Amino acid sequence: MIVTYTHPDGTVEQTSTNDLSAIESADVEEVMGGTAWRVIEDRLRGQDPTAMRAVLWAVRKRADAGLKFAQVDVPGWRRRLTCRIEREEIDEVLDNIVSEALAKNEDAAIDAMLPHLRKLAHERDDITAALEALGKGHLAPDLQVSED
Repeated sequence: MIVTYTHPDGTVEQTSTNDLSAIESADVEEVMGGTAWRVIEDRLRGQDPTAMRAVLWAVRKRADAGLKFAQVDVPGWRRRLTCRIEREEIDEVLDNIVSEALAKNEDAAIDAMLPHLRKLAHERDDITAALEALGKGHLAPDLQVSED
């Protein structure tokens, strides 16, 4: 997942959770009260400000090892802080849905998930590419690009 914070001056701070080390991920779990990483991922998908702030803190600690979680604030977080999914996460979601849909020989489950994926995707073209890779490219023309 990509966590992005746009500072009040317009500079953008962006990081992928894929770039966190195991120690950094454990640090995030610890500052989140011992929350398991899979729960943190769910909270990130839900745009939880504490989870997104924790990821930013872990990355900022690389430059300032003494940085405390309580010192990291994200003013205007509702307007400036987002978390979006990356291509491999889109692939994973679609793989699961397609497996179920193929078992039932229907595309309805995929169609139902596309608006959600479109909203969460960091790169919207990844959705089309993932559908094409699954042999479901015929569903891609129905994707309507909108700025959510």
